[in-house]
Amino acid sequence: MSIAQATELTEKMVLVFAQIKDPGVARTRVHVLTDILIIGILSVIAGGNGWEDMENYGVSKCEWLEQFLALPGGIPSADTFRLVE
Repeated sequence: MSIAQATELTEKMVLVFAQIKDPGVARTRVHVLTDILIIGILSVIAGGNGWEDMENYGVSKCEWLEQFLALPGGIPSADTFRLVE
């Protein structure tokens, strides 16, 4: 998938995910909910089976993900993925 295609897909996913209320506390929020959801979905598509796999996927694909995700707090930890459940 090219960066242009990934960016377009991300923009479409953001529109869909924008309807989901972020369960995090605004004053302590480090990660963008959309980034967390997209990394989680991509991890599962790639064969991931849990929170640690989501973090590991994000870390291993960080350079690529940074091209089309905000990632203001870097790659979320496994605990962060778990908390979004």
